Amino acid sequence: MKYNAILLAFLSTSVFAETQDIEYITVTGDFRQATLDQLSSSATVLSTQRLNARQATYLDDILNVAPNVNFASGASRGRFIQIRGIGERSQFAEPINPSVSFLVDDFDFSGLAAAGVLFDTQQVEVFRGPQSTLFGTGALAGAVKIVSNQAGEDQSTHAEVRAGNKDSYRVEAATGSELTSALRYRVAFMHNASDGFVNNTFLNQDDTDNINETAARAALQWDVSDDSVLDISYRWYDIDNGYDAFSLDNTRESLVDEPGFDTQQTHAVSVKLTTDYQYGQLTSLLTHASHNIAYGYDEDWTYTGFHPFGYTSFDAYFREVDTQTAEIRFTSAQRAKLFNDTTDWLVGVHYKGVEEALWREYTYAESDFVSKYLPTTKALYAQTDTQFTNALALTFGLRFENYGFDYADNQGLQREYDTNMVGGKVALQYTPDQHTWYASISRGFKGAGINPAQRVSEEKRFFDEEYNWNYELGVKGPLFVPQATLRAAIFYMQRDNTQVNDFDVITRDDGTPDFIDVIDNADLGTNRGIELEASWLVTDIWQLQGSIGYLDAKFEEYTNARGDFIDEQQQAQAPRWTANLYSRLMISDSWSWQADIDFKDRYRFSDGHDVMSPSATLVNTQLRWENNHWYASAWANNLFDKTYYVRGFGGFSNDPRDGEFGYASPEPYYQLGAGRQYGITVGYQF
Repeated sequence: MKYNAILLAFLSTSVFAETQDIEYITVTGDFRQATLDQLSSSATVLSTQRLNARQATYLDDILNVAPNVNFASGASRGRFIQIRGIGERSQFAEPINPSVSFLVDDFDFSGLAAAGVLFDTQQVEVFRGPQSTLFGTGALAGAVKIVSNQAGEDQSTHAEVRAGNKDSYRVEAATGSELTSALRYRVAFMHNASDGFVNNTFLNQDDTDNINETAARAALQWDVSDDSVLDISYRWYDIDNGYDAFSLDNTRESLVDEPGFDTQQTHAVSVKLTTDYQYGQLTSLLTHASHNIAYGYDEDWTYTGFHPFGYTSFDAYFREVDTQTAEIRFTSAQRAKLFNDTTDWLVGVHYKGVEEALWREYTYAESDFVSKYLPTTKALYAQTDTQFTNALALTFGLRFENYGFDYADNQGLQREYDTNMVGGKVALQYTPDQHTWYASISRGFKGAGINPAQRVSEEKRFFDEEYNWNYELGVKGPLFVPQATLRAAIFYMQRDNTQVNDFDVITRDDGTPDFIDVIDNADLGTNRGIELEASWLVTDIWQLQGSIGYLDAKFEEYTNARGDFIDEQQQAQAPRWTANLYSRLMISDSWSWQADIDFKDRYRFSDGHDVMSPSATLVNTQLRWENNHWYASAWANNLFDKTYYVRGFGGFSNDPRDGEFGYASPEPYYQLGAGRQYGITVGYQF
């Protein structure tokens, strides 16, 4: 009740601002580039200024700004995203079909969010609610898109160096220009490093949970003719992070003798041709990406000989993932409208093929586990936008998608699957004045899958596809005064065949725990809530921004992996309240002070146990100086060194000291978020 009162007071007394009017915030993730107020859905766009205010280096640094968005770590980074309570929390041997689409420019990196490092970024877009017309099976809950600075005619150059505690540093540089009047380029580079906050007392090392990330991109834009533009882009990632995050005592003091790792190497290339015709624009897009991924951890969280009852185990997963996409879309021109010049339209086809090979090395396995997973999606989609009057418009989108996969492993399991799924959206938009009101019904879908663990019973081996219906009402526009704006949405989502990520624990003969991951279907899930984002230019020198999310997410009628019937339960990773407050004060022409405060309510870590993450409030701040082309800032994130958690487990004991014979009582175990970070950033841009 205390936090509810705080948030209600926060809502009633505070209004916030953006540096630019809502009408001029361009969203790239829609079929047609649109302004934020033209979207008939709930979305957040985070500008470069907001990213810089938090010294953001990765997606999990900024996701708390968006209402009803959460993430789980279970790795070196928080790369598992949940929107409105829906999303994955981890991946081990099982192949996953993501609930949240993750895109970087034209690349579909869904399920591969280790590539969520931020550099040369124009903005980050977060779309809440099913986006099936746009993205298909990967967007049951929504989508996140990183938009880079493009190789266009008007480009900037910048270079930046950052240094902070924990031996952290970061360098970034980007530039672009014209090679000829018809050919432009852009290149960018980033390296990010930190020792992390874990101190391994057994190995006497303070960098076993370190960050070591390098990324680069190169882009060319060529005016092939007066009507055609060719864009070619290449991206490279080299992620080589440590993973030493858990301890028996839930501290940052590690005792492992085999620190884990979390790595990814990616090469990705895209080719896009855009051609204007009399009746519209034809866009053709091809992408290819190859990823080598390795993830491993010390399962016993200690060293050999730690305790007479202790065990020694290491678990490692190596994946090779190749992804190809192809898309052709025709978007009508203004002069090619249908139905008496009132309807814009578009139609497109999409293909995505993935080949995922897994090699697992596990101490307790008799032999290494090998599997191959080949999911394929083929889709046809269309959308119309009809303007009935100057104030009233209707959007209708539909997507037909064929989804299937082939799966085989060296334990003798083989499975083929193929189905057709349909999703889409109908939205009515009314703009009588400066306010835009909308009402929408959208249907999302997510493909079926398989549980590969050998000990999973045959009846639990396969789980069905999931559908949801999302009903939403929203408004965008000025709030009381022209200097204040509001975006508000209320939604009700019904999930059918809700995919629930669970696990079972089997005790081995030596008393140690053995985990089995199981995904199954609950009959029904209900996710409902409210999202508010507001802004206020209080004075010429002071601006405020903020957001509040309320979420009630639960599923019903489900039998968990241990055979217990669950009549109703709150969904995991779904905090009831989320909030953010951002303030920027211009002290002088050159100096500004910025503060960013996040609040996240308590929430369940998993559907399979009752361990909760406590509520947490984090404060980030920076003092920034700018003069012509130079800028510098002194900053601190998690200013008050708040202890908070980014992953949690329960329902078992991993402690050989527990009880007369060890491993006696279930205990909660937490992965701690970063402690206080502070440093200096210096940059040059022109």
